[in-house]
Amino acid sequence: MRKLLLLVLLLGGFTAFSQGIVTGVIMDSDMGGPLSGANVIETGTTNGAISDLDGNFTLNVTSNSGTVTVSYLGYTNKKVSYTLSGGKANLGSISVVPDADSLGEVIIVGTGVIDLAEGRRTPVAVSTISAAEIQDRVVGNVEITEALKNTPSVHISGQSGFGDSQFYLRGFDQTNIAVLLNGQPINGMEDGKVYWSNWAGIADIANAIQVQRGLGASKLAISSVGGTTNIVMKAADRKEGGFARFLGANDSYAKGTIAYNTGKNEKGWAFSALVDYWQAHRKWAKGTYGQGQNYFFAVGYEPNEKHSFNFLLTGAPQLHGQKWSQSKEIIEADPKYNQHWGYTEDGIESERQNYYHKPVMNLNWDWTMSEKSELSTVLYASWGRGGGTGDRGNGRKRTEDPDGDGPLGGQIDYDAIAANNAIVGLGGDYGADNGAGYIRRSSVNNHQWYGVVSNFNHDITENLKFNVGVDGRMYTGDHFRQVTDLYGLSGWSNDRPDDAIVTATFDATPWAALTSYADEGDRINYDYSEDINYVGGFGQLEYASDNFSTFFQGSVSSQSYQREDRFENKTSEKVSRSGYNLKGGISYTIEESSTIFLNGGYYSRQPYLDNIFAFNGSNADLISPEVDNEIIRSFEAGYHYKINRFSANFNAYVTDWTNRTITNLDTNDNGTPDDDTDDFDMSILQRGIRQYHSGAEFDIAYRATDWLTLTSYISGGSWVYKGESSVDIYNVDTNQLISSEEGVDRNGVKVSSAPQFTTGLRAKARITSALSVDGNINYRAGHYEFTDPSTPASDYQPRQLSPYSITDFGLSYEFNLGGGNDLTFRGNLYNAFDYIGLQNTDAFGYYTENGRTYNASVKYNF
Repeated sequence: MRKLLLLVLLLGGFTAFSQGIVTGVIMDSDMGGPLSGANVIETGTTNGAISDLDGNFTLNVTSNSGTVTVSYLGYTNKKVSYTLSGGKANLGSISVVPDADSLGEVIIVGTGVIDLAEGRRTPVAVSTISAAEIQDRVVGNVEITEALKNTPSVHISGQSGFGDSQFYLRGFDQTNIAVLLNGQPINGMEDGKVYWSNWAGIADIANAIQVQRGLGASKLAISSVGGTTNIVMKAADRKEGGFARFLGANDSYAKGTIAYNTGKNEKGWAFSALVDYWQAHRKWAKGTYGQGQNYFFAVGYEPNEKHSFNFLLTGAPQLHGQKWSQSKEIIEADPKYNQHWGYTEDGIESERQNYYHKPVMNLNWDWTMSEKSELSTVLYASWGRGGGTGDRGNGRKRTEDPDGDGPLGGQIDYDAIAANNAIVGLGGDYGADNGAGYIRRSSVNNHQWYGVVSNFNHDITENLKFNVGVDGRMYTGDHFRQVTDLYGLSGWSNDRPDDAIVTATFDATPWAALTSYADEGDRINYDYSEDINYVGGFGQLEYASDNFSTFFQGSVSSQSYQREDRFENKTSEKVSRSGYNLKGGISYTIEESSTIFLNGGYYSRQPYLDNIFAFNGSNADLISPEVDNEIIRSFEAGYHYKINRFSANFNAYVTDWTNRTITNLDTNDNGTPDDDTDDFDMSILQRGIRQYHSGAEFDIAYRATDWLTLTSYISGGSWVYKGESSVDIYNVDTNQLISSEEGVDRNGVKVSSAPQFTTGLRAKARITSALSVDGNINYRAGHYEFTDPSTPASDYQPRQLSPYSITDFGLSYEFNLGGGNDLTFRGNLYNAFDYIGLQNTDAFGYYTENGRTYNASVKYNF
């Protein structure tokens, strides 16, 4: 009887489970092709199926009518209703729409340390760039920052050399924008700078970029005055396959790339690798040649459902000629002119060449401790080797100015330099009759950086969650100068405290820089090291119900600084500083499609190391009196609306940055601008600076049809200095205080870092299943000439630069070769109408927008 009853129950359960069969095919609405591996789940159950290589699925359902939910990595979930007829329902073709804002499935590892905005219910001002968009727009001769320029309140200054672009957000430069790779901070520990040339290969291994403007979602105590940019790198891919690509571009640029993923095997292991090589005789301006490689290797391991590991090694060794800012007269005469290069028997050589190699390793471990708790940790290390070259001495020679008496100088004449150096013999004596001669030196910046970020998440209840974590970093930087080329001098003297003659030279190339650099006896001009140790703790508490959410974040940190000056045989005392930040916010969902929010934050940020130590005197001298913490207060409010194919966001913000310190170098011509023999370097120390940034942003995205997507934005700001500051100016060589002034009025002077009004429109159209075209136009206005905070407002109001717009176009065509293989052609045209004009300024002069450039690539996926 028991066996009979059990059989009846089993049959009844089977009957309840197998009411009927639902079939269909999952299609990509953007590309027009089938999606393999899409998840199809009977809504409200765990009952599901996966689409095959042709997008087909078959799902046994438990009720005669209901809905199925279709989900796929990087696409918006879609619910489709069904009603069985004769026990079957064919839903036909189901198109799903790409969703750049959905990043949860993009992150394979590091889910607890990669602070994405969607990881928190309370919203922030955020824009997300998908992997597909990155791959379309950032291929080869442009930096990954190119993908960000259609973002509200973002300005990208392309500069002229490979990897030299600058990124501004809400009027703040990238020293005050936190940049993270898979949760790893990459802003320089000494000064907050980001050198994009060190990350030349990141576009090929980026799954997404999320720009969080303002307060953002990051829990780390980092330099996010303007915002936070999260670059999510790929891990060891779970799917087998790879690609090979060749790309060509203007000015003989060429790049080849190959990548392969093994996929995850039955034991839980996966491997991915990528290598490429690129070179060009220039980017756009003269003398901006470049050459480099990229490499990426990742190993993933999932021993069980609770643990996931991923090891990653990547690097981008490169060298490139640089073009520094120019006068307006030179730009008007020839915007491609560059004063730093000339011809040698080996070809083009620039006295201003950047070369660097920065291998980066990290190890991620995700541990699902229970249904309510998880721990995520990343250990990372990087070893930077390289620097930048420049001239030293007073024997530079130039060819004849091609324009006669015009503003242009000729190219550097290396033959004439060598001839003069032969007369000089031993270089370095600036007072000698024949001068000091001319050498090419390298300013070397080597570093070792080790760190850990670990975050514990726990769901207290269904609505209440908290996390707590630690952020630790150890950094050592070595800074010195060495001789790169003597150009026929017998040696270089008078540039060391022991007056030793230096004859050793060292190649300014990235691979040589790993192991070949000057020992202490061959270093010139300066030689010092610095140690920075940092430890921070952070936490967050968030409550979220159906319509209401609120959060509170806090972090504390302690940072120590110490310098050793080997030339002066002096080590500074260890200086320790504490800092903290607090931020919180609330949001309310009016209805499913509408959300309003309000956030606020307070930062007490430690000074950068460059504001702890004086420029003048020994490199181990502390600035006196010491520099206090900077204070940042920020508030923002917003409204998010999203329904079906349309989304819109409005944000307003105020950021008040007080007690800022700026230290920089300048050159005094000593009243003789045409004679550089009596010029001297000045160190300028400015304290008590206050910047006040306020503005509003609006952006929309509309998928008008399955074949047309439109995005647009408009943002405006008012960025000004307020109050008074003090200015001290020193002669670097003599350590003499030249001038000191208190109460310098800066009230109302415009901040000149970036355009204060930006707007743009981007469109992408699928013409056929294989052909798509896209384009964008960006307009910039309200940009002011460089503003020196040391100049009183009564003496100087900066001139506004002319507004301008830049238009780009792109085209893709895909050849489906069958069997999961395809061949894709992609072409990009940047600055299609060849606008050339002033787009940025700094203390030394002007930069122009690069003129028209282009690239084209063929990519084979297998």
